[in-house]
Amino acid sequence: MPDVKICIAGRDYFVACNPGEEQRLMDLGAMVDASALEAGGGSRGLTETRALLFSALLLADRLHDTGGGADATASAGTAAANTQFADALEGLALRLENLALRLEN
Repeated sequence: MPDVKICIAGRDYFVACNPGEEQRLMDLGAMVDASALEAGGGSRGLTETRALLFSALLLADRLHDTGGGADATASAGTAAANTQFADALEGLALRLENLALRLEN
């Protein structure tokens, strides 16, 4: 499995992915980074875990907002994209929980 380096709020993370998914992971990382900067990661005294939590919440809010108002055909494509995005966010949340547990111990 390839490792991809993504930068979120000024910190580098190495994340494993399936072959061929490297660019998608980098694109998702860029989205999370933009959200982390919007959430104030690093500038409001937030811990790394809380900054990433707020980033995930901002992204989930945007995802929720974009889910309505589309016609059935567009909805099917959007639903598939939303599912992939939600899966990526779920994976990120799991990694954050594991990181928080390691930091607490």
